[in-house]
Amino acid sequence: MSKLPSRVSAARRNAEALLSKTQKRESDFKIEQEREHEAMMLKTARLRELRLAKEAEDKKDAVPALRAARPPKPRRSKQT
Repeated sequence: MSKLPSRVSAARRNAEALLSKTQKRESDFKIEQEREHEAMMLKTARLRELRLAKEAEDKKDAVPALRAARPPKPRRSKQT
């Protein structure tokens, strides 16, 4: 009967080792996902800033060009 507790304890150690490996893998996976998410958010924020800056520059450049491109139309009198 002395082998029974040693078998149980060996099985328990194996199960706990397997569980700890699985938990470590899950933990590493979650950390990697968080890093990727943060990197994507930083990239998105940088691209948004660039887009907004470009839109502001385009808007600033487009307003005077539109006014200068359209000569005023001569008014016609009504025909009766």
